[in-house]
Amino acid sequence: MCPLSQILAFPGQGNLLLLWGVLLLVVSSPSEGQPPPFERFASPDSLLTHLAIHNKTGEVYVGAVNWIFKLSSNLTKLRSHMTGPVVDNEKCYPPPSVQSCPHDLGQTPNVNKLLLIDYAQNRLIACGSTSQGICQFLRLDDLFKLGEPHHRKEHYLSSVAESGTMSGVIISSPQNPTSKLFIGTPIDGKSEYFPTLSSRKLMENEENADMFSFVYQDEFVSSQLKIPSDTLSKFPAFDIYYVYSFSSEQFVYYLTMQLDTKLTSPDASGEQFFTSKIVRLCMDDPKFYSYVEFPIGCTKDGIEYRLVQDAFLARPGWQLANSLGISENEDILFTVFSQGQKNRAKPPKESVLCLFTLKKIKEKIKDRIQSCYRGEGKLSLPWLLNKELDCINSNSLRKGWMTERGKGEEESVIEH
Repeated sequence: MCPLSQILAFPGQGNLLLLWGVLLLVVSSPSEGQPPPFERFASPDSLLTHLAIHNKTGEVYVGAVNWIFKLSSNLTKLRSHMTGPVVDNEKCYPPPSVQSCPHDLGQTPNVNKLLLIDYAQNRLIACGSTSQGICQFLRLDDLFKLGEPHHRKEHYLSSVAESGTMSGVIISSPQNPTSKLFIGTPIDGKSEYFPTLSSRKLMENEENADMFSFVYQDEFVSSQLKIPSDTLSKFPAFDIYYVYSFSSEQFVYYLTMQLDTKLTSPDASGEQFFTSKIVRLCMDDPKFYSYVEFPIGCTKDGIEYRLVQDAFLARPGWQLANSLGISENEDILFTVFSQGQKNRAKPPKESVLCLFTLKKIKEKIKDRIQSCYRGEGKLSLPWLLNKELDCINSNSLRKGWMTERGKGEEESVIEH
């Protein structure tokens, strides 16, 4: 069992959709004949990518290309902090330096890829795309930069410039003053430098050398999962894109999109197919033995929608709860899927909004893990194991490595 920890923050890209709706209401609803009561926030030329809303003050923090903005609860612009452009080259490996990088450097836009509120330390974590994904710590009050760790390889979190592909959750426990950052990110083929999923220490002092170091690490095991090099040698384009993340009870969840190795030919010139999955991990499992992933998607009128675009976890209003026959206190995962399984970067315009109860998702994962302990089916983690392995009966597990790892995946998709 994983003991319950206190959830500090779980903002994600889904909130960005909420911001556009709020902005629209602000622009279209001023008092007739009266000037607006405050200076409205106008979207800058740079693309907005993320937002986080303070759960007590209602203040809004917005991540953009080359900028971080702070808005009041009524969307008045209060502060701004410039994060780019940065002298960089995406081919430079961490730690990047002018002396060691053989590639030409130039002014490069800094795309905000992660924006999280660290309530325990009253600061904002803003991770960008330049310099292989280093993060700034900004004071919540005035966006003053408290630190920018970049001296060790662990300080570089992501090598992909695309927004909406990286997601994180901050977890704190009353028994442990050091918070943890669960971070999922694509690696762009650089498995030797970047884990696809990891748990990092959030130190009180931004200049502490242990900032972003793994929660646990010894000679053989650490708080990370890497895409194996043999998987990348067979499927060079394989990666995992983290669309949304949240925490519930003792678990951390990610909604991901990844290359479907069963449908995609290793031949680089062939068509690529993708699949969406829910990933779950126990927040108090420093060795990542509790990792499990499970396909998720929707069907409508016989058409499959497998490309997850965005998501948000929320409670339903009474009308929605009544129509679904559930309690208003039950968590619902609102998801947007595009049609089919092709063209991840430019998905089809046809999309659907699908609702999943978190209770049902937990039941499906529990059922699959239990069936695997009974020796039913396959482990179905080809990207990690690079081969299909049969589930082993629990009597054998006590003597095998599956006693520790306990992984499993449903062979059919959770469907709306």
